[in-house]
Amino acid sequence: MSNNKYKILIVEDEVNIQSFIKANLEINDYQVICAETCALGMIMYASHHPDLIVLDLGLPDQDGMTLIQNVRKADTTPIIVLSARSNESDKVEALDLGANDYITKPFGTEEFMARIRAVLRSHRHSQETENTTGGLFRLHDLLIDYDKRQVFIENDEIDLTQTEYNILSYLSMNSGKVVTYAAIIQAIWGYSDYGSVKKLQVNMKNIRKKMGVTPGEKRYIVNELGVGYRMLEDEE
Repeated sequence: MSNNKYKILIVEDEVNIQSFIKANLEINDYQVICAETCALGMIMYASHHPDLIVLDLGLPDQDGMTLIQNVRKADTTPIIVLSARSNESDKVEALDLGANDYITKPFGTEEFMARIRAVLRSHRHSQETENTTGGLFRLHDLLIDYDKRQVFIENDEIDLTQTEYNILSYLSMNSGKVVTYAAIIQAIWGYSDYGSVKKLQVNMKNIRKKMGVTPGEKRYIVNELGVGYRMLEDEE
């Protein structure tokens, strides 16, 4: 087995779903290890140091949320939640606890594989940029210069307010990851109040307008309705 393969831990108790995911990942040249319970998932995580965890929330022994919390106490290993729970509060809770993405069952194979690639890329990118101060962020024709706090689209500078710039740069530093409204609000304003989400949405509307994005167009930033925002990746 080559050592350059990404190692993925699947924590899922439904045998047919577990083998379906395992088969798809192995066809795409990932190394796969599996666990059926939260407890076994933690043991496998500690002993195998996977590059990514695919996690079901409804596990027989404990809620998968517990595993997210335990892993986050230790490190930033990317976690994609795969769950039949489709209500927003579960998504928000999982993402706020530190999950990188959330996919609801049933899911399409192509989308699932694309999300895996995006989360792995984004994690690798954040590790590479962690040690550099400032630097640049590029996405298609968008360029963010962190040192100069300037934003360009097709080489034309766009005029953002300080808050708008802070929101855009925060999303870019987490590109490929769904960032919840609460996490953005905490990072930008440091507190949450009754009107915070509305305030964030107004800023986002202005940012999109200045970037020349029409409402509903999935360019640069995607709105995960009721949950948060995700800055796209270069290859999306």
